Amino acid sequence: MHDTAVPAERALLVGIDRGAAEWPLEESLAELGRLVDTDGAEVVGTLSQRLSTPNARTFIGKGKVVEVATAARALAADVVVFDDELSPTQQSNLEKEIGDVKIIDRTALILDIFALHATSREGRLQVRLAQSQYLLPRLRGMWSHLASNRMGGGVGSRFGEGESQLEVDRRMVRKRIGSIKAELGKVQGERVTQRKARMASALFKVALAGYTNAGKSSLLNALTGADVLAYDKLFATLDSTTRRLVLPEGREITLTDTVGFIQKLPTTLVEAFKSTLDEISQADLILHMVDVSAPQRDAQMQAVQEVLEQIGAHGLAQVLVFNKCDLLDEDVRETLAARFPQAVFVSALTGEGIDGLTTRIEQVMAAASVLLSVLVPYASGSLVQLAHERCSVVSEHFTEDGVALQLQAPPALVSRFEAYTV
Repeated sequence: MHDTAVPAERALLVGIDRGAAEWPLEESLAELGRLVDTDGAEVVGTLSQRLSTPNARTFIGKGKVVEVATAARALAADVVVFDDELSPTQQSNLEKEIGDVKIIDRTALILDIFALHATSREGRLQVRLAQSQYLLPRLRGMWSHLASNRMGGGVGSRFGEGESQLEVDRRMVRKRIGSIKAELGKVQGERVTQRKARMASALFKVALAGYTNAGKSSLLNALTGADVLAYDKLFATLDSTTRRLVLPEGREITLTDTVGFIQKLPTTLVEAFKSTLDEISQADLILHMVDVSAPQRDAQMQAVQEVLEQIGAHGLAQVLVFNKCDLLDEDVRETLAARFPQAVFVSALTGEGIDGLTTRIEQVMAAASVLLSVLVPYASGSLVQLAHERCSVVSEHFTEDGVALQLQAPPALVSRFEAYTV
């Protein structure tokens, strides 16, 4: 019997300490290690350097480059992963000076994880677009074994007068980007149509947003009984999922689970996933999910707010949801409750706090609604049904002329009842 399993790649992590108190280097490298694990590799060592600003040529200092090269050989590392995005020049210089080992940065690692986890057609297109946009400025020609003058002759080396292989490569990638954008536009058109249908229905739209692995999918499952994939992994799910939920008072809303955020989220991903992230910016309410047990809870919360600002959703109504509260000590919980009095503590795993969360959602809906008193003729019974499904009915009684209702209606539905107001 022979073991045919491919051994996991061995990764050496490298970061620089800028002295930023909000996200200590140790925590950032620990998260990088989790990303490496999620991508199927094994962390075999970490190295760091204290620098106020990265070295323009090699990101880290010259002596540290030698140390990284030595450690990579000693640890038999297959890949060196840097904790920040490298410029094309930095990556090229590091590859030359460190030698026969793959050099990637945090952005490339996240893109690889997204490629691994994308399942829908739209998700795969979004990842391919982000990868191509990341690759374009880093192209240095793919046929480096040819002579330095690549147009000097030989079979397959004549690509056009005055045109180098690098220029051909770039043109091909630009063409691929255009093709992906065109295909993605068609798919996103279907999403826009679905979104317009939900908006026309005047359903109250709630979006789950938060740091990756905060428990958004688990909460969606706990609230709606859905079977959305929920793993204890970073970026376990990428595709947005929308489910309907009937609140205790009887009103129906939509809940949308979206891709998780992370510190140093690549700008190419934010742009590529714009249509998916629009599910957040088009919502009536954002549930900001937080893993309350995470060591870098506050920094993660700040990272989420920064992405919400990037996509223009920071001004929307938010409810802060502290998930995984079953992992908290009582004294820590009391301290957090005093510090964040408006937060809702829940555990998607045990179900604790779920009723309190639905109550809070109802309160936000009521605050955003318009109080109406209407008399709906019996001939317009469909409006009475609409009131029960989409509004909060305060009182209802039957008269000779129709059904008298007092209701809290969302702004989008006020015009439907205006003709019957009393």
